[in-house]
Amino acid sequence: MHDLHESCGIFGIYAPGVDVARVTFFALYALQHRGQESAGIATAEGGKIYIHTDMGLVSHAFTEDELLRLKGNIAIGHNRYSTTGSSVACNAQPILVGAADMKLALGHNGNLTNSATLRAGLEEQGFTFSSSTDSEVIADLMISSPEKDIEAKIKYAMRRIQGAYSLVILAGEKLYGVRDPMGVRPLSLGSIDGGWVLASETCALDHIGAQFVREIEPGEIVTIDGNGVRSTRIESERQALCIFEYIYFARPDSLLNGKLIYSTREQMGAILSQQHPVDADIVIGVPDSATAAGIGYARAAGIPYHEGLIKNRYVGRTFIEPDQRLRELGVRLKFNPLTQEISGKRLVVVDDSIVRGTTTPRVINMLRKAGAREVHLRICAPPIRFPCFFGVDMATRWELIAAHKTVPEIKDFIGADTLGYISMDGLIEAVGLPREIFCAACFTGDYPMPVQLEMDKLQLETLPLTTARSLSEIET
Repeated sequence: MHDLHESCGIFGIYAPGVDVARVTFFALYALQHRGQESAGIATAEGGKIYIHTDMGLVSHAFTEDELLRLKGNIAIGHNRYSTTGSSVACNAQPILVGAADMKLALGHNGNLTNSATLRAGLEEQGFTFSSSTDSEVIADLMISSPEKDIEAKIKYAMRRIQGAYSLVILAGEKLYGVRDPMGVRPLSLGSIDGGWVLASETCALDHIGAQFVREIEPGEIVTIDGNGVRSTRIESERQALCIFEYIYFARPDSLLNGKLIYSTREQMGAILSQQHPVDADIVIGVPDSATAAGIGYARAAGIPYHEGLIKNRYVGRTFIEPDQRLRELGVRLKFNPLTQEISGKRLVVVDDSIVRGTTTPRVINMLRKAGAREVHLRICAPPIRFPCFFGVDMATRWELIAAHKTVPEIKDFIGADTLGYISMDGLIEAVGLPREIFCAACFTGDYPMPVQLEMDKLQLETLPLTTARSLSEIET
């Protein structure tokens, strides 16, 4: 239950005559669910790049004055959840690299599997690093290219980096969008007021009044400038879209591969009701990601759906430690049960996943204390037995409860009366797309590329992390 962490949100806009910094701010607001550790915006005007990053939520990272100082017709933005490098100011994005003759700003959603090797090679060439992120490795790899134009530099980097990456890049008077050849992380193209936008999810386009045009294809590089959108592509032998985008990461109102996320989650719940039926009085979904699945389960099973847990929607990521009394309350900081709805009832509780198994027992215990007579847990993901190395801070193998416990053992550990996971076939049926286009390695161990099974997200932390980025104006 939400031991799974987000991946990152990226956004880009090329729109002359539009307040691009302000539009980017509100687009990042819509993508806040993808990362809450830091936020940043970079803009370009007249050969200068302006950038501001800060820790915390989008609403905390910017003031009106800071937005006014981010001038230009082009902007990129980023919400961060750390997947490589810790949560410190110098790791906030967009990241800015380069020398006087070539500078670029870059925002990255994903995770490289060969970043340590690439960074070592760049350091041998004389590059120094101000962060411990693989995103800076990608940017410096582009700068190191002997090619002259940015598009060629991007291709140079793509031929060398391995892993998952969707990128927005600001260089000169152009905006670039890049998706890795397997398409692990999403990226969409939209139009707005005669200009163009790029976003991790289509919900961001809706929020700013942009029209969805299409998804960026796996391996595609789009170049956006005054002449419109130009596209080139690097081919791949296979696709590997992260299936967890459908289960948990993406917002319910986003479209992905033509499928509305809300509808696919409803279908997950309906299939769970077929695969794991149970006599119960009410169905509840753990908010927010499992609400649609709970409704789908209830409808298919003919059991009433009720809200049983109320989520505190103003709990973002905080760096303030709770005192011992609050720490003991644990999950109550995030959820509160509706005791009168729950007391004396047999509950079906639908949730998106169980990762480490640390939060789930607390939620079940909270429901029992609220008077639940039975708690039957139904999970929209198959058991997670393998870690992710492609942009999701999931857990190490030994931390994954399903890697070393059977389903009956997990049921006993979390304190549920029964436990049912959706099958892999059921999940694919719910999404309604071919199995071969997905990465489902966290369930199967079948990674779409070679990985180091004990890869550490802090592996690049070999430098003192003291350099914090602040608002700056840089000549290009």
